[in-house]
Amino acid sequence: MSSPDPAFARALLVHGLGRRAFLRAATALTGAGGAGVLAACSATPSATAPAGGATASDTPLQPGSGPIDGDHYLESTLDTVRWGYVPAIGAAPALTIASGETVTIDTVSHEGILEDQGRDPVAYFGGHGVAPDGVLTDAVTIARDYARTPRSFDVDGPHVITGPVFVEGAQQGDVLKVETLSAVPRVPYGVVSSRHGKGALARTSDGGAPAGITVDEVMPAVATDGRASGDPQAYGNVSVFTTVREGDGGPLGVMPFGDREVAFPLRPFMGTMGVAHTAATSETAPELNSIPPTLGGGNIDIRLLGAGSAFYLPVHGEGALFYVGDPHLAMGDGEVALTALEGSLRATFRLTVCKPGSGEAPSVAYRYPFAETTDAWVPIGLSDPDGSAGGQVNDLDVAMRRTVVNALDFLEQDQGMDRATAYAYLSAAADFTISQVVDRTVGVHGVITKSHFRA
Repeated sequence: MSSPDPAFARALLVHGLGRRAFLRAATALTGAGGAGVLAACSATPSATAPAGGATASDTPLQPGSGPIDGDHYLESTLDTVRWGYVPAIGAAPALTIASGETVTIDTVSHEGILEDQGRDPVAYFGGHGVAPDGVLTDAVTIARDYARTPRSFDVDGPHVITGPVFVEGAQQGDVLKVETLSAVPRVPYGVVSSRHGKGALARTSDGGAPAGITVDEVMPAVATDGRASGDPQAYGNVSVFTTVREGDGGPLGVMPFGDREVAFPLRPFMGTMGVAHTAATSETAPELNSIPPTLGGGNIDIRLLGAGSAFYLPVHGEGALFYVGDPHLAMGDGEVALTALEGSLRATFRLTVCKPGSGEAPSVAYRYPFAETTDAWVPIGLSDPDGSAGGQVNDLDVAMRRTVVNALDFLEQDQGMDRATAYAYLSAAADFTISQVVDRTVGVHGVITKSHFRA
């Protein structure tokens, strides 16, 4: 049987599913073994393609609605989320699953519900033309009723963290393999925010400018800094509302400016995926703050970790206690303004326990987070991965050196290269990229192309 014309196949899918459902399906297929289908689905439709179907402004994926593909389903409710903090070792699980099972999690973006945005997503998004029924009900409930811990906008992390998931059989010394099977936008819009004192061009704590720029080059502008007021809504932070629409090659994020616009492809992924990494005496202990990434993963912000990727996390306590948050619709390496294009996602994961000596996880992953895509191995380095305990070192040189060492260890221990040849290879052919510079602890990741390695 001959293969169908790609444009015609796409047209049939759009006609049958509706455009919004097609976008969801295409996003879910990205990198998850559906590259061939997505290639056909992303082709430009022919002039005779049937039209019709829903638009990108359709009803959002409310909790429990629409396709749920996992063996298990976890909603973001007042009982299953922590706002600004990650779970500690020994935390009560929100869900228990067997190793190798899948779970679909409805995550909630913090953007649009934070205190500097009024902590009222219906009003905030309504100000940008979103009808009340276009706002997620779980976001509304969390913004209005969250009381598990007191909220301090200036101290707490911003992220809504969902979980934890207890994975049977996981013990300290194991690795939890987290495969992202799909990441589907729940709403056709997102937000990118820049906040005073944060981001790549932030002021220093003494009010000056960091090395390399002047005070006039700080963003947002120093003159608009209203933090002394104590009222987050008067801080002068900048949030850029961004719509999503369909493009010829898939969904686009669209930002207007003047009489023009900039449009860029969506690449959904979870900014935060982690396991409990430390014991703590309270749910708001500084070392549990959701902002800095740690040896348990957390707010790792590596844009390669979308559908089709695997993320390997060293297990620090029984059950691993997997959690997610900080859903992203798109992000550039560096995440310079402070946030990505933030937007709630429905993501499905397969969680598998890998035992030492099994060969099921890279050797580095038993002590440090490590990632993998269809095409590449991704060693990771963090500048100071101990959480918020004692403050953070945000030196990219430190993160870079750790990434190179982890890459060398992987090539030597898992690929059998002698260390000198591995060092030379990394210099000749591997890429090292800034993951993010905004999470107190900064990150670098390497990209080692699998096709370079031959028998």
